Amino acid sequence: MDYQFRELESKWQQYWAENQTYKVDNTSSKPKYYVLDMFPYPSGAGLHVGHPLGYIASDIFARYKRLKGYNVLHPMGYDSFGLPAEQYAIQTGQHPALTTEQNIATYRRQLDQIGFSFDWSREVRTSDPAYYKWTQWIFMQLFNSWYNLEEDKAERIENLIQHFSLKGSEGIRAVSDEDTLSFSADEWNQFSERQQQEELLKYRLTFLKESTVNWCAALGTVLANDEVKDGVSERGGYPVEQKKMMQWSMRITAYADRLLQGLDIIDWPDPLKEMQRNWIGKSTGASVIFPLEKGDDAIEVFTTRVDTIFGVSFLVIAPEHELVSSLTTPQQKEEIETYIAQTKKKSELDRMADAKTVSGAFTGSYALNPLNGTKIPVWIADYVLAGYGTGAVMAVPSGDQRDWLFAKHFNLPIIQILDAQKDIEHEADATKEGRYINSDLINGLTYQEAIPVLIEKLEQLKAGKAKIQYRMRDAIFGRQRYWGEPVPVYFKDGLPYLIDEQDLPLVLPEVDKYLPTESGEPPLGRAKDWKYKGEYEYELSTMPGWAGSSWYWYRYMTSADERAENVMAPQPAIEYWKDVDLYIGGSEHATGHLLYSRFWNKFLKDLGYVIEDEPFKKLINQGMIQGRSNFVYRVIDEQGKGTNVFVSNGLKDQYKVSAVHVDVNIVENDVLDLERFRKSREEYADAEFIFENGKYVCGVEVEKMSKSKFNVVNPDDIIERYGADTLRLYEMFLGPLEQSKPWNTNGIEGVFKFLRKLWRLFHDEQLNFKVSEEEPTKAELKSLHKIILKVQEDIERFSFNTSVSSFMICVNELTELKCNKRKILQDLVVVLAPYAPHITEELWTLLGNPAGTVSFASYPKFNPDYLVEDEFAYPISLNGKMKMNLNMSLTLEALEIERFVLENEDVKRYLDGKTPKKVIVVKGKIVNLVV
Repeated sequence: MDYQFRELESKWQQYWAENQTYKVDNTSSKPKYYVLDMFPYPSGAGLHVGHPLGYIASDIFARYKRLKGYNVLHPMGYDSFGLPAEQYAIQTGQHPALTTEQNIATYRRQLDQIGFSFDWSREVRTSDPAYYKWTQWIFMQLFNSWYNLEEDKAERIENLIQHFSLKGSEGIRAVSDEDTLSFSADEWNQFSERQQQEELLKYRLTFLKESTVNWCAALGTVLANDEVKDGVSERGGYPVEQKKMMQWSMRITAYADRLLQGLDIIDWPDPLKEMQRNWIGKSTGASVIFPLEKGDDAIEVFTTRVDTIFGVSFLVIAPEHELVSSLTTPQQKEEIETYIAQTKKKSELDRMADAKTVSGAFTGSYALNPLNGTKIPVWIADYVLAGYGTGAVMAVPSGDQRDWLFAKHFNLPIIQILDAQKDIEHEADATKEGRYINSDLINGLTYQEAIPVLIEKLEQLKAGKAKIQYRMRDAIFGRQRYWGEPVPVYFKDGLPYLIDEQDLPLVLPEVDKYLPTESGEPPLGRAKDWKYKGEYEYELSTMPGWAGSSWYWYRYMTSADERAENVMAPQPAIEYWKDVDLYIGGSEHATGHLLYSRFWNKFLKDLGYVIEDEPFKKLINQGMIQGRSNFVYRVIDEQGKGTNVFVSNGLKDQYKVSAVHVDVNIVENDVLDLERFRKSREEYADAEFIFENGKYVCGVEVEKMSKSKFNVVNPDDIIERYGADTLRLYEMFLGPLEQSKPWNTNGIEGVFKFLRKLWRLFHDEQLNFKVSEEEPTKAELKSLHKIILKVQEDIERFSFNTSVSSFMICVNELTELKCNKRKILQDLVVVLAPYAPHITEELWTLLGNPAGTVSFASYPKFNPDYLVEDEFAYPISLNGKMKMNLNMSLTLEALEIERFVLENEDVKRYLDGKTPKKVIVVKGKIVNLVV
């Protein structure tokens, strides 16, 4: 029988499902290994061939670890809350749960077709109430916790309340709001419930706060920075503006230093770790208070270079700064309001990225330098962000390029502060050189010497202090959307309270539409009679998309049997699996999911729910499989209009043409299928073609795979034509896992032929299964043990593409050797099994192994003795012309080699009865016969 991949793959996929082959226990005498993929959002489009790349790599590794004797947890689920399903619901009125369920069904079918070894009994869906009950529970733990700086960890809020009741606020060092009160124990105990709850909200790790957010009116929600591009929403391209709103936030900043330290102990790609370091952005410096010329207010500034304070010639505050309105004079009001309106149209990312454009507006007011009383104008500019630091910067044009450009643009003073100043137009950090000259306090000091002197002086004047600041801000934790986790909070007298834990999950209510209410409330405001205990208003925002993905690996640790237990995950399971050994996913989540996951993990460890400080030991970012777009070239007429004539790629320079994307699925080896093209769109029905060499050849370009470029390749089509094993091998064969590479179906035929060639090793010429029980030869053992070693080394270093090449070489060698020995082929099947599980399962069974699966065989032991070279294939030359190779032992001496060669029958035929005049033997290199 020939290689019937469709029947064979269907058979084994059914077998794995029926026998729950990959279901894993939470206890085992084997060592554990936890392999995790970043779980997908199930979109309506289903998978394209780029999506499974990381899944195939992780599956190969999981299967390999099983063969190596590990108890492997390899689960899968769905990040199933999200904006796309809700947008579809708004357009069609269909409940997001229905479309999500349909999309999941498509994904599951496609994933099963590829033959992944997932333990589906542990599947999670973030939109399942049984799952998000625990997301809500984690929110409740955060709400009921505070960060104790003395212990450098989160603690229960009850500990803080007890301290307040016994000692008041004395001795409390916490991560909190700036405006916390000082009070005695007696004062605390006399506070009303409302006063106590208001004060506690300043300490809780999740809290309500007015924040500047990216508000998209068309989508009716707040967007994260990475959801906004060029001032519009990434989804739909709708305008986005900066807006202040009351929002739930989480004090991720409490963990900033621990998040930085943790990067030193995890095996992650250096660029990704550097992205997190930059995002956290630790800075050591000073807080400086600049009093206003008029009134009692002051502007606080954080600076890493307090030594440059005598060079400050203006202050710049964010357009959203709370003092803008009070600082703005009547004469400047119109200009300030116009500037603020323009700023609202930009996202924070745009504002930070736009370093070349200089813009701003003068408030009309002045502040005073706290050290010398100099009057300093106060400006607003969009490059300063309200949520970063204090929302204000002190501008030193002689020491900072951006400040210098701003000063030049608006004709503001530039104060020289050094005795060895460079040309500041070209040197932005001139203050790092020379000694200070314009203040008796630091004259003659270098900047390293000046900083501690100035901080001490500011502290004496109560005008500043030493401070460590982080670029990272507290994480906004709310969306004004329907399709997300309800926040388990109700309001009493305007203050937030948690619902009872026994009332979890708080399930999404039914609504008539998935749009905000007419009065502007989020969609949950449409729910009828939706009140806590029939009396109190619920929180109407839902949790952001990152909530459910910030802990999901722990739910996977919970077996199907344990999910009835009323815990996030059973403690014995957490103690067994501990953390994720290998995590594969995209680098685009560096400052989102991966940062929030580390934050939640550290918090859960602080409270004793988990045992590891970091969730993911090793992380690999798989590259992107790019689309290989094809183009046809429409001829343009003299009036500039497109005709219905299309010219082949090689002839297009002879005409005026426009390039048009064409569906790659109607192109093979860059040759267009004319009939399918004519049928693809009505306008092409009468298309005419100008051929080259009798064919229409399409143009090619590598682009991102997307429907708009007609370059999406559906794995269903590849599997139907070549099989899942071919798809798996080919995706690995395309190139190194971490690198991006273009999809090119043109090369897949070779991989398919390799599998057919493998199949035929086990069959005779009539394609009947036939293997030999004979002992292997040295050459056969050498070929086998080369692949055993190569694949083991490749998988351990995640170099999957080179293994595929080595498999092809091995099968070619064994084919040339006409090897059908069981002792060779059985071990080859095991080595190949992680890459091509279907064909190897079938061959394993045909080889007569006991009932079961190759998945739990043992990986063959490599024997280095078989690779020791004790023979050499000597090139045999006649009068200097190479005629053949002849294997001889490397132990033979020159005379023995000469005798062996001359007695060989093939050599005798070449000599044709002649006796060589001379035999030249170079041991271990060549034999040359001279006649």
